[in-house]
Amino acid sequence: MNWMQHLIAAPILLPLLTAALMLLLGEKHRPLKARLNLFSSLIGLGISVMLLYWTQQQGVPNSIGVYLPGNWPVPFGIVLVVDRLSALMLVLTGIIGVSALLFAMARWDGAGASFHALFQIQLMGLYGAFLTADLFNLFVFFEVLLAASYGLMLHGSGRTRVSAGLHYISINLLASSLFLIGAALIYGVTGTLNMADLALKIPLVPEADRGLLHAGAAILAVAFLAKAGMWPLNFWLVPAYSSASAPVAAMFAIMTKVGVYTLLRLWTLLFSGQAGASAYFGGDWLIYGGMATIVCAALAILSARRLERMASLSILVSAGILLSAIGFAQPNLVAAALFYLVSSTLALSALFLLAELIERSRTAVEIPLDDEAEALPRPLGASPPTKGINLDDEQQAVVGQVIPWTMAFLGLSFIACALLIIGMPPLSGFIGKLSLLSALLNPLGLGASSGQPVSTAAWYLLALLILSGLASLIAFSRLGIQRFWTPEERQPPVLRRLECVPIIALLGLSILLTFKAEPLMRFTQAAANTLNNPEQYVMAVLGTRAVPSPEAQAAAQEVQP
Repeated sequence: MNWMQHLIAAPILLPLLTAALMLLLGEKHRPLKARLNLFSSLIGLGISVMLLYWTQQQGVPNSIGVYLPGNWPVPFGIVLVVDRLSALMLVLTGIIGVSALLFAMARWDGAGASFHALFQIQLMGLYGAFLTADLFNLFVFFEVLLAASYGLMLHGSGRTRVSAGLHYISINLLASSLFLIGAALIYGVTGTLNMADLALKIPLVPEADRGLLHAGAAILAVAFLAKAGMWPLNFWLVPAYSSASAPVAAMFAIMTKVGVYTLLRLWTLLFSGQAGASAYFGGDWLIYGGMATIVCAALAILSARRLERMASLSILVSAGILLSAIGFAQPNLVAAALFYLVSSTLALSALFLLAELIERSRTAVEIPLDDEAEALPRPLGASPPTKGINLDDEQQAVVGQVIPWTMAFLGLSFIACALLIIGMPPLSGFIGKLSLLSALLNPLGLGASSGQPVSTAAWYLLALLILSGLASLIAFSRLGIQRFWTPEERQPPVLRRLECVPIIALLGLSILLTFKAEPLMRFTQAAANTLNNPEQYVMAVLGTRAVPSPEAQAAAQEVQP
């Protein structure tokens, strides 16, 4: 077995062992635990990059790596699989995890107990969800990441945070129950929960059992759609994400993508064009449900007056775009959606971190915080503004004024986040949305000899992409004017370097995507093509054999003449 295949399990084992070690250290060694957390997260990111490079360098079907942790034969044991899509999500998770952790180390990690251990368990659940190839183990990793997110959601205390956290816990517990019910129905019909094995058995399901299969798949989809943020199952998301602490909210930006990833993985694998009578089951629900999500979120974002709420609603807009794009089952559109997913997730994570810094200067906030007295940790202080700062000694107006570096940093970062999320040129957000528009208008790709007519649903989504961008432009412009351009004397917030570094890194990566868009687009196109040919995934998983034990190898050698 190639040693790289053993590395597939490392993103799961590393945070598990790190969390166990930090629990043994106790609460008296917070600086040591912070450094250990950062070191482990950086190692996990490095391993993810190695796996992504490995999947890129290997040719089909070798670009799909399979690992059997228990050495049980497929489909009976635990199976971990890495391909281009899962490797991309691993790297994205690692980047956001390191960025959120750096921000938290400046002040937020001391606002509650066991932050670093919960953070590592959260990473373990996210990595496991992207690597598993079995529905039951997917449920296990979902519960792991959700259990950690419950503690992180309540991290920092505060009445609003606790209230939103209780709603968040209740909704996710209900979604987990639906997950189990749906998985049980599918297992009752097919006799397996291995994804590759399901892809083979679903076309063979008798017509009398197909209704039960579709019912199980629909119940399972409701659980995933609730986590992905589709309307009307997303009423919990905005209050929860808006109330969470900044580094936790930045991590939650990737959690919604877990639901999107799972839907994309299962729908293209189990209900592809090769699924017989179940081919493309639920595709229209994804398309029009995603469009409804875009409409509701775009209307709500026009009334948003807090930056945290605007960031949460922007997550719903991006979720609606991704879900609709998946429903069309077009490789070119899926490739564009994956590029957009990377760009939007980086920008939204940066916006959550930036929002806490912008709102730190309470005089700039027109809406009082309900839990300001209970917020932990308290905002850093700043010296009061000097009166008459625009007049010289002779009480004459000064022609210019030096802008504090903190306000310059916040203002430029806000503009960059806004351009990325709205999808305006010249940054990568524009490239992502332009790729989506191009794929909608050219279903067969640019330069195709015979043009396929554009469907009515594609025209609807195209219009919503433009209109949602216009709504975001209006909302971001209004809030930017209120926070940065309104002439009022207010003290600039005090920032720490460790809080600025992750924002610069996330925005820097987004800007880098603008110049390196072609390599990433080639990668996402290859990932979409693999998803469109599920037999490659099925053959790679079912063709993997357990390693014989030493006793079995010795017996086989004795049998040979």
